[in-house]
Amino acid sequence: MLNYGIYAKWDQESKDVPQIVKITTEIPARPGLEFGYILQIKKGKNKKIQFCIDHPPFLNSKGEPAPPFVGEEFIRTNDFQFFLGDSVWQPVADKIGIWRLTCEIDNQNVADKSFEIFATA
Repeated sequence: MLNYGIYAKWDQESKDVPQIVKITTEIPARPGLEFGYILQIKKGKNKKIQFCIDHPPFLNSKGEPAPPFVGEEFIRTNDFQFFLGDSVWQPVADKIGIWRLTCEIDNQNVADKSFEIFATA
């Protein structure tokens, strides 16, 4: 893990990872604020990284409890940077709590970090 915390706005279409703004695990509940971590993966070319973002309970667009966000990314090079993160969105009240971000390669945990989203005045 290279760093973790609050990041500048991330362009998901870009190959570049976002820039770190502040190293922290405490994230104020402000809409649009990006948080997460960056991994530096060595010698992982042609493997897949599986990720999970487990979050406090909130409802999805269908009014149902949203499951954890899961997915995978193909590792394209032997020196690969990977950003796993999310941003706070409205309504912020149901996003408050612990967000746990994990990554695995070949069923082996390679990163695990929890962030606390907290209410602001």
